[in-house]
Amino acid sequence: MISGVKNSLLALRAFQTKQDSIANNVANVNTDGYKKTEVVIEEGASNSVRARAEKVDTQGALIGRETGQGRELVETSNVKLSDELTEALLNKRYFEANVKMIEQADEMTGTLLDIVS
Repeated sequence: MISGVKNSLLALRAFQTKQDSIANNVANVNTDGYKKTEVVIEEGASNSVRARAEKVDTQGALIGRETGQGRELVETSNVKLSDELTEALLNKRYFEANVKMIEQADEMTGTLLDIVS
């Protein structure tokens, strides 16, 4: 039971890392040349959970802009707001599921202690 709580806590930390990445991507959606990050959640040793951040090196859209040297093509951010919002909603559900697992383990421990005492 304790290892389940530990793994849920590790998963919560991983999903928090993912949420931080999503927030950073959304904050930079209008930053020219910004490359978004994606967090990959993997199984670690002893069935634990870990998060690994990766830069996504796809090219953003090229748009023409007036600069000090005249009109130039500028690469925009490669962040798609619709993708980030979808990921944020999924991440919220994953977070809620792990919190529920911890609550259930807590309830089971309380019941066990009531039976023993």
